[in-house]
Amino acid sequence: MPAQALPHDNDPVAPFKIGEGLYYVGASDITSFLFVTNAGMILLDGGYETTAPQILANIRTLGFDPKRVKILLSSHGHLDHAGGLAQLKRETGATLYASALDGALMARGGKGDFGLGDAAAYPPVTPDRTVKDGEKVSLGGWTLTAHLTPGHTRGCTTWTFPVSVAGKVRQGLALCSNSVLPMYRLDKTHESYPGIAADYETSYATWRRLPCEVFLGSHGMFFGMKEKRAALEAGKADAFVDPAGCRAWFDKGYAAFHETLARQEAAGR
Repeated sequence: MPAQALPHDNDPVAPFKIGEGLYYVGASDITSFLFVTNAGMILLDGGYETTAPQILANIRTLGFDPKRVKILLSSHGHLDHAGGLAQLKRETGATLYASALDGALMARGGKGDFGLGDAAAYPPVTPDRTVKDGEKVSLGGWTLTAHLTPGHTRGCTTWTFPVSVAGKVRQGLALCSNSVLPMYRLDKTHESYPGIAADYETSYATWRRLPCEVFLGSHGMFFGMKEKRAALEAGKADAFVDPAGCRAWFDKGYAAFHETLARQEAAGR
């Protein structure tokens, strides 16, 4: 979640195909991804409460019935990604999977968040299944693996999966979030929750070891969605294959994380 909602992060956009059976159905920056199989569909993230109707409309625009969504997955429990899950769960009848800590946050409707308090509440939704680190969720020909990458939230979950793009099987990664919000305190004297800095360190180690050819995430700005979509529409079938961009994003984020930590530690002395 950004410190403030971006001016146009929730504008409606037309859905589009990223790879075989993988479609973008989210808003202009708040993402949602649809994994299509003959056995039903998987939907990753629900946006804001106001994004849910857009997601449902985008699924229908692609020619699919939202009732065929059998599994709902979550990246994390902030209002701009979990706010629409209650409606999506209600209208699709899908089974919702989430990590234990973020699942508890969703059940509280975002209240009691370690950084945001009660300021970013949304319609509460209780997950049906709890996912653990390394757990695989499968439907039809898709298998997505959960990687707990806490820091941004305590149960932030990055998902990886193989996907065929331009005739070649690639390794996809959907980043939860690696951002440090302005109100977060990383220094041990005032840390927002016990071990937050250590969690970020561990998560960066995870992100850097995971294969990342098709780089996606909870915000389009993380992976240059606007530019890649333009390239896709111009005929570049593998526009979303970007291992170098993935590495660069984590290098930049890691440097920013350490800069924030050093600044806060210096201020706390």
